[in-house]
Amino acid sequence: MEGSEELESSLLTQPWASVCFGESLFLAKACFRDSDYILLISDLSSVWYESADAEAVGQRSKELNKRLTVRVSSFLHHLSNLMCPLLAGQPDATTTFSCHRAAGGLSLHVKSELSGLPFYWDFHCCPAPVEMVSHHLVQPLIRMSLVLQRQVQELTSLLLQKDAEIEEYRDSGAALSRDRLRTEPFREETFQQNFMAESLPQIWGVGEGQALSSTLRQLYVAVTQQEAKQARKRHHSEDTEGPALATETAGHPLPPPPSQEDETASSNEGTTPTSSPAQKPRLQAAKAKPKKARGLFS
Repeated sequence: MEGSEELESSLLTQPWASVCFGESLFLAKACFRDSDYILLISDLSSVWYESADAEAVGQRSKELNKRLTVRVSSFLHHLSNLMCPLLAGQPDATTTFSCHRAAGGLSLHVKSELSGLPFYWDFHCCPAPVEMVSHHLVQPLIRMSLVLQRQVQELTSLLLQKDAEIEEYRDSGAALSRDRLRTEPFREETFQQNFMAESLPQIWGVGEGQALSSTLRQLYVAVTQQEAKQARKRHHSEDTEGPALATETAGHPLPPPPSQEDETASSNEGTTPTSSPAQKPRLQAAKAKPKKARGLFS
């Protein structure tokens, strides 16, 4: 379980890449290690994934490549060398990829060569759970939107400062030597209206698989790296708080529950005895009767 969590954590910081299988565009990301791999792929309508350990990889490699005898780590290394160029937008011409959508899943077929022999591999992807989709797609994209919004706000502030600077130059008598460089003062509301009316339709027409440019991929990596850093801090804090609480409890053990004898003694001590009628006259008799004061002529 721990190895699987580490693998998915490593996958988180991998950027999404646009890939094309036949006429279909997809977004995909993958992480390969010496003993396992994980693949995440989406057409923006559905999301599929496959995670396989060394045992599953070894078994499938025997079924698909009966003539090949290689270690699992070497097999995974070769598979990584086939997938990474594809995700980087530079697929190997000698390698072919094809996908097939089945009920409740997606299969990705790979055909290449290894040591001069045919090499085959099938990724059997099943629907990704909602938590995985949120963790790798929804949450990072929301954070990216917030980062870009903050960037727009700072750029808007910078433009307004530049307009104020240019206006001061004009007031002091400065003039442009080339009139074609003259610009109108920036109006944020007007810019937003023009952007929604003119630029947004052009962006909407871009292919879904081309949505993440290199700049956005870099931003995705930066956002997910920050998320992974915060997750490590939270995990470290939980690990340090647990032993500290256990140590504090061991240093100050709880007192044992009181025994029945202690409870009886405590009850007797806490009860105030009441005076009986026979005791009251004795107390009154024991009191000294005050003597009457004598005067000088009595």
